[in-house]
Amino acid sequence: MQMQEKLDAFERLLIIMDELREQCPWDQKQTLESLRNLTIEETYELADAILNKDMQEIKEEIGDIMLHMVFYSKIASETGDFNIADSLNAVCDKLIKRHPHIYGDVKVTDEEDVKKNWEQLKLKEGKKSVLSGVPVSLPAMVKAYRMQDKTAQVGFEWENAEQVWEKVEEEIQEFKEVVDKHQDKMEDEFGDIMFSLINYARFKGIDPETALEKVNRKFKARFEYIEAQATKSLTEMSLEEMDSLWEEAKK
Repeated sequence: MQMQEKLDAFERLLIIMDELREQCPWDQKQTLESLRNLTIEETYELADAILNKDMQEIKEEIGDIMLHMVFYSKIASETGDFNIADSLNAVCDKLIKRHPHIYGDVKVTDEEDVKKNWEQLKLKEGKKSVLSGVPVSLPAMVKAYRMQDKTAQVGFEWENAEQVWEKVEEEIQEFKEVVDKHQDKMEDEFGDIMFSLINYARFKGIDPETALEKVNRKFKARFEYIEAQATKSLTEMSLEEMDSLWEEAKK
């Protein structure tokens, strides 16, 4: 696709957004706040499509999210705060500034150098902490992974995966010492185990959120097989009977 075709498509979306905001009662009523949850929902729909490797669905969900970004910018333009051009120019400026190995004379050898430079540049721009860019409302597992990855870029990092696994084993032992004794401590120690496991996954190149979601889907499919194949109510089945169907589902 030629650049002009892409620009024409984006212009078409901007024109439609203007028309909807002027003429559609539902679109006229929307605010930044009212769109927020819808945007979160659309983002998760895109995430589902990616895991499903459904390119047609990915295409549609990208369009939905693009619409939301244009919608937010349209609302902001009405209050005189900014418009879509301001947003796009801001991210372009940021990308140029944070890629001095492309737009400057900085030399890098690999992806890790790029990530380290990115975090250092953010601090020079006035960020108070390397963690300031991690959204508070991120799911806990994703947040843990992002915090670990970001602090690693400034040197707060284990030397190797073996050390991280030793930490996992240490946290498991500490959990065992308090289990069924102190509820608050159990929760804390369990959290430490999960945090350490997420860190170990990161060292091994595993996305823990994706890994867990794949297990969730596998569990769902196998349990639904039990429900479909059961000849009586699940509450009337023994664990052994359900487990037999579970093994069938695995095959």
